[in-house]
Amino acid sequence: MDVKDNLKSVQASIEQARQNSCEKQEVTLVAVTKTIDVGPMKEVLKEGVSCFGENKVQEILSKYEKFPDTVKWHLIGTLQSNKVKYIIDKVEMIHSLDRISLAKEIDRRAKEIGVVMKCLIQVNISQEESKHGLDKAEALKFIEEVAQNFSHIQVLGLMGMAPFVEDAEEARPYFRQLKGLFEEAKNLNLGTGQMKYLSMGMTNDYTVAIEEGSNMVRVGTGIFGKRNYN
Repeated sequence: MDVKDNLKSVQASIEQARQNSCEKQEVTLVAVTKTIDVGPMKEVLKEGVSCFGENKVQEILSKYEKFPDTVKWHLIGTLQSNKVKYIIDKVEMIHSLDRISLAKEIDRRAKEIGVVMKCLIQVNISQEESKHGLDKAEALKFIEEVAQNFSHIQVLGLMGMAPFVEDAEEARPYFRQLKGLFEEAKNLNLGTGQMKYLSMGMTNDYTVAIEEGSNMVRVGTGIFGKRNYN
C-alpha cells in the first residue's frame, strides 16, 4: 500500500469510529510527520490533509519553508522553553503545555509578535514515568491558572496518551478518564479560553479514542508506514 491508500484507509476507519461514538463528533486528523521526507508529506497535502504534527522544533524549522501557508503545523512533542522563540510564529497549536515556566515563555514570545498561541494542556493520563504531562489531579487548577494569567495563550483543550498496548481495547479506560476530565474542564470559567479539542489517539488506538470522544487524532505510522530511525 502507498501513502495515498494508507490515508484513505485511516480516513475510513476514522469515519467508522465516529459513527460508533455517542457524539458523532467531527474529527481532525493530524498527520504525524516526524522523520518523514517532504515528498510523502506533499502527497498527503494533495489529498486534503493540511495539519502536520512534529515532535521536534528542528524538524519544523527544516520543513517549514518547503510548504505553503495553508499547512497548519502542530508541535506535539515535549517543548523546551528555550526553543519556543523558534516556532512561536510558525505553529498553529502547541499540544504539550504542562508547566508554568513553559507558559510564561510562550506568553512572552507570543506577546512580542502580537499573537495568541493556541495550546492544549498535556495530561499524563497513563501515569507512566516515561511520559510527560500533568497528573490528572493537577490539571484543572493548572488550566485555570494559565487562562487567568497569560493573555497571549488560549487554552483550547487537552492532549494525552494511553499506554502502548497490543489490544487497543485496553486503552479505552484511559481515554474515558481523559474525556471525563475534558468535560470537567469545559465547566471552568476560562474567559476567552474555550475547551474545543480533545487530542487523543494514535495509530494503534485512534479508533477507540474516537469512540470515547476524541475529536483530534495524531496518526503517523498508519499513514506513512513504519519509520526508519537509523
